[in-house]
Amino acid sequence: MKNSFNERCYSLLKKVPKGKVTTYKDLAEALNTKAYRAVGNAMNKNPYAPEVPCHRVIKSNGDVGGFSSGVNSKIKLLQSEGIKIQDGKINLNQFSYSFKL
Repeated sequence: MKNSFNERCYSLLKKVPKGKVTTYKDLAEALNTKAYRAVGNAMNKNPYAPEVPCHRVIKSNGDVGGFSSGVNSKIKLLQSEGIKIQDGKINLNQFSYSFKL
């Protein structure tokens, strides 16, 4: 079970540093899949928080998205890492992490 889809999501997500975010779509594509919702489900079931920073995964349109501890909690975590949120959105041009290095 070490290489389950969820475990692969968590392993990849650990690369996203403080002050950066990724999207469900980018995370899925980095895993060579279009299973964006499965990525969301993996984040919701993350047993390794905060070591695996699921709060750094947002929607492709810049919306903060959901969070198992509530959206306000997610916003506070992101802001504490220096990410600016304006009108519920994050500027992906400024804060997006790229897996394509």
